[in-house]
Amino acid sequence: MAGDSRIVVEDCAIATMDAAGSEHLDGHVVFEGSRIVAVGPGPAPEALRRDATVLSRPGFLATPGLVNCHHHMCQALTRGLAQDSILFEWLTTLYPTWAHFDEAGEDAASRAAIAGLLRSGCSLTTDHHYLHPAGAGDLLGVEVAAARDLGMRFHPGRGSMDLGASDGGLPPDHVVEDTDAILAATEDALTRFHDASFDSMVRIAVAPCSPFTVTERLMSESAALARRHGVRLHTHLAETVEEDDYCLEHHGCRPVEYLERLGWIGDDVWLAHCVHLNDAEVAQFGREGVGVAHCPSSNARLGAGIARTADLLAAGAPVGLGVDGSASNESLGLNVEVREAMLFARLRGGPTAMSARDALRMGTIHGARCLGRQDEVGSLEVGKLADVALWDLTGLEHAGIADPVAALVFTAPRQVHTLYVQGRAVVEGAELRTGDEATITADLVREAQRIAERAERAGITA
Repeated sequence: MAGDSRIVVEDCAIATMDAAGSEHLDGHVVFEGSRIVAVGPGPAPEALRRDATVLSRPGFLATPGLVNCHHHMCQALTRGLAQDSILFEWLTTLYPTWAHFDEAGEDAASRAAIAGLLRSGCSLTTDHHYLHPAGAGDLLGVEVAAARDLGMRFHPGRGSMDLGASDGGLPPDHVVEDTDAILAATEDALTRFHDASFDSMVRIAVAPCSPFTVTERLMSESAALARRHGVRLHTHLAETVEEDDYCLEHHGCRPVEYLERLGWIGDDVWLAHCVHLNDAEVAQFGREGVGVAHCPSSNARLGAGIARTADLLAAGAPVGLGVDGSASNESLGLNVEVREAMLFARLRGGPTAMSARDALRMGTIHGARCLGRQDEVGSLEVGKLADVALWDLTGLEHAGIADPVAALVFTAPRQVHTLYVQGRAVVEGAELRTGDEATITADLVREAQRIAERAERAGITA
């Protein structure tokens, strides 16, 4: 749903995130319906102010809406568990509980995850939903409906797992699917939900889970399916040293070489994590345009390491940001990842490794590049979609910082003041306008408890 009238936001700082890095300390952005019609310094032209809603926002910073490139919304139901585990331990602990997910739980988790993202200034998100337990219902359809209701621009992947423990995979057999059923369900998801139009609110990616949960056949046939439909490909890769060891043992090569063998290296692919890349792989990603979803908080929570984001960006690869699993991050917002990305890059490469603007570009235009939507969103430019975030920098947290981008990125993350998606205000005054937060919170608490009780009755403790 687009906004119905012309909206003028002025008297604020603007960080456009365009190719030239254009910024205005005192500028305006104007959008009409779903499109941006003007951006520039000073007040908006009088002709655009006439018959418009004019919002004066001194002390604010306008940026593009943030873009979340990797998420597992259903995991909002199992936060705070396996607190001291590495990835493989964490997964094997939680897989049995996840086997009890159903439509009611998915609805509560999706709405909580999306509400948290919107309040953090995120206007476009993906979700890597690879859990489809038998009899659970239409979990992807539930997510799409939640995004539609709350006003989020959505680009989920129809995820999958078909390699159970009995065949050498990590997940228990009862949470994986049949390969042919997966391919059919993916085709069905594309038919039902994918909208390739410029101002699309829903697109679908093809997203088998990982090298240790998916067969070679599913990986290769997923790539063929995606290219037949002209959609993007997504999976986890090179997240941990344990994954490196698994690929060497089972496939005789490193994870990147394994993907290349299966036709997964190209500019229509973006990959989650990529913490453990060597120099040749970094260069290859830059050369081929392979995108990376950097998930700093999750990688730190699980002790996986620090991705080589500065090196990847220097090589020319698009590097966006991801919340990752709600249960391997516990935060529901993306704004914290902008700051974490900058700080972690500096831990790895020193204080000049990444600037505040570099980090904000990762959270906006580079994220849009990962999802193939850089011509539509990710920067504030005339003709692009009106996904606009307004950040209030007038409080004590930002006082005395003259540089508004530094004020946003260096300080402790806070909720966005106003977020427009498709020209429609979905957050105003730092409050969600498209759903009731108290109801969303209560529903998540209830469903998390119900899922935990189901797992406990089945003899599972997490």
